[in-house]
Amino acid sequence: MITAKTVREILDAVRIEEVIEDFVSLRRRGVNLIGLCPFHHEKTPSFNVNPTRNIFKCFGCGKAGDAVTFLREHEQFTYPEALRWLAKKYNIEIEEVELTPEQRAADQMAESLYIVNDFALKHFQEQLFDTDEGKSVALQYFRQRGLREETIRTFGLGYAPDLRDLLLQRARATGHSVELLKKTGLSSADGSRDFFRGRVMFAIHNLSGKVAAFAGRTMSNDKTVPKYINSPETEIYVKNKTLYGAYQAKKAIRQQDECILVEGYMDVISLYQAGIENVVASSGTSLTEGQLNLIRRNTNNLKILYDGDPAGIKAALRGLDLALEQDLNVRIVLLPEGEDPDSYVQKVGSEAFLEYVAREAKDFILFKTRLLLEDTKGDPIKKSSLVKDIVASIARIPDPIKRSVYQKECASLLDVAEPALVEETNKLITQSLKKQEERKARAPEAASDSPDAQPNPEVPVEDPAFVRPREKNMARGDEYQERDIIRLLVQFGSQTLPEGISVAEYILADIEDSLGNFDNPLYGKIATECHDLLFQGRTPDVEFFLQHDNPAVRELAVDLMSSAWELSPNWEERYNYPLQNQKPPEENFDLDARKAVDLFKIRKIEKMIQVMKTRIQAAEKEQDDELWTRYMKILMKLNETLAEIGRKSGMVVRPK
Repeated sequence: MITAKTVREILDAVRIEEVIEDFVSLRRRGVNLIGLCPFHHEKTPSFNVNPTRNIFKCFGCGKAGDAVTFLREHEQFTYPEALRWLAKKYNIEIEEVELTPEQRAADQMAESLYIVNDFALKHFQEQLFDTDEGKSVALQYFRQRGLREETIRTFGLGYAPDLRDLLLQRARATGHSVELLKKTGLSSADGSRDFFRGRVMFAIHNLSGKVAAFAGRTMSNDKTVPKYINSPETEIYVKNKTLYGAYQAKKAIRQQDECILVEGYMDVISLYQAGIENVVASSGTSLTEGQLNLIRRNTNNLKILYDGDPAGIKAALRGLDLALEQDLNVRIVLLPEGEDPDSYVQKVGSEAFLEYVAREAKDFILFKTRLLLEDTKGDPIKKSSLVKDIVASIARIPDPIKRSVYQKECASLLDVAEPALVEETNKLITQSLKKQEERKARAPEAASDSPDAQPNPEVPVEDPAFVRPREKNMARGDEYQERDIIRLLVQFGSQTLPEGISVAEYILADIEDSLGNFDNPLYGKIATECHDLLFQGRTPDVEFFLQHDNPAVRELAVDLMSSAWELSPNWEERYNYPLQNQKPPEENFDLDARKAVDLFKIRKIEKMIQVMKTRIQAAEKEQDDELWTRYMKILMKLNETLAEIGRKSGMVVRPK
């Protein structure tokens, strides 16, 4: 476990713009930096990085947080993995403390599965490099396929001997849980034998480089034996969200702004070894939305390599419309007959291979149109079906300009009037939108709420007050003033006022009696927690909120510190015309805090006045003179207090 001291040292060293620039191209706009959001498709930058506050916020999709949050979201890191990545970047030595047996037992199942897979990887590699059988059978096989030892180790290749339970024996001897081996698919369901036997092994890594699963290729010539077998899906391995080689390729994909997609493990490894590193494999499955999302995080340009089998290509093309929905620019490359990426790159070398791929790459929709058009010659019914197929693909494209270009090109290729294609495309789009609206109408009200309103799995069910508030409800009751109080605690809570006390101390001491009367339960919880923190001798600062255990608090903190707008520096820098009536917002926390507290108290008193008026009316109705007199006195006192706040603050407050 990383010590709190090291965590603090890492967070203090981080400069968020330096972290995010490793993944996103940013340009300066005023004091902030902007770029295209890596979490959703956009053409106009709405991804905002604030170096002053060390946070990011996308005003398009709502993703927000600090550098740790960015790495967890973008790279699928765990919290410790993100800290280790940052520590490495900033050359910080990590101090760790030994976990207690209780902490170890309570650790997440995912980490346990990774540990078992790491053990298995070492076992398979030892069998490959350190045993006579491994060297003569498996290592020889890899060398015959043209692989160097460096490449073999980079991709975690290994060997599983054809022995009943060698891995199980070693696992038991070293204290690894057989139950976990069963769960990861490394052993049979009854735990009596190894699952992978007599096979060369391919480690499947997640995006952070941890081994999530394995694939094994048989060394037998028996046609009844499956050529490849894979680990089952687990908490750490979901096949339709995994691309083989994505960990090794992600940096090159970003740098070259293009992803090359192939089918097999050896295709990826051979191309990578030849210096073509921006390559991943779908491992023989049709592309899924999860896999396409992995690609789109790094590039919008996808190039798919196929061998020359027309039947296989036609089947594969049917699944590519999903890529169009993601607004990926998809190009298809047909390799020479009888070749696959592995064989062809070894035959011609990387330079000739890349030249061929660049020359032969064809736009997906136009390629599909020409390929399928060959089967329709002289058959109007088949041609009609083809037109509908192509129109269905074009309708998936979200960009209307791109759709228009394809309609024009395909109309010419198909010898069909362009207006007819446009009309059919619009029909499909209209039908799709109508179905979406119908699904929304049928869904329960909760499903139509903003994502922020959904229960977060990290928030305890028994504590609904710590669930993020719905944005559409922000204007209810006293929430404007409550939100402003929390904003000041987040942004300026640790700042010192002229009286020598912090902003947090000033605010919370003045509204102490109202801590239990917040309209918004999340705001009330945060204010109460900050109040308790002060009693412990600690002052809440920005990091307290950004590193809070509860994600609802973290998200709210970033929202409160982010703005799509900023003051133009030109007024002062170019025209020497600063703000005339107050300091800039970041320096105005003194006046800001006092005004916010006054407004908060005014709203609470006005609320109490309305309650008193209701009680007075009830007392009149019941003809209870004693109660009526008592409530009238309270009402007069409340109005006096209201007037006094108005006089001190300079605000006009009307008696209620």
